[in-house]
Amino acid sequence: MSTASRPYPIVQDLIDSFASWLKHRRELNEIRRLDRGDFDRIANDLRIAPDDLEELVRHGKHSADELPMMLEQLGINADRLGRAQPLLLRDMERVCSLCAHKAQCDRDLADGTAAENYHGYCGNASTLESLDRADHSHH
Repeated sequence: MSTASRPYPIVQDLIDSFASWLKHRRELNEIRRLDRGDFDRIANDLRIAPDDLEELVRHGKHSADELPMMLEQLGINADRLGRAQPLLLRDMERVCSLCAHKAQCDRDLADGTAAENYHGYCGNASTLESLDRADHSHH
């Protein structure tokens, strides 16, 4: 949508952000209404620790958005990885979601320097390095 067709783009962006925040708050409230036994069973079904599941829900659905961009900058095909090793990709998403270095990662991804810098802060660094080597060893 162009700026011409959006008379107040900043206001619209604020409204959209607020709507997303409200939706996330409702999702958190739904999770909190579950009793602990149900919550623990869901975590078990997902093969994840209940504390990690709680933290993932708190972070929201976009908390691992950096991972596909990182994979792309490293030349790793995310779709192929997801088909070949879905549990590994899911674990990498969990690690990314819980990462405390989002600002650094986002800057490096935006600058196109993530491939050179991720080793210093990325919780998935060793996994990414092994994937990168495995991917290149097949060529």
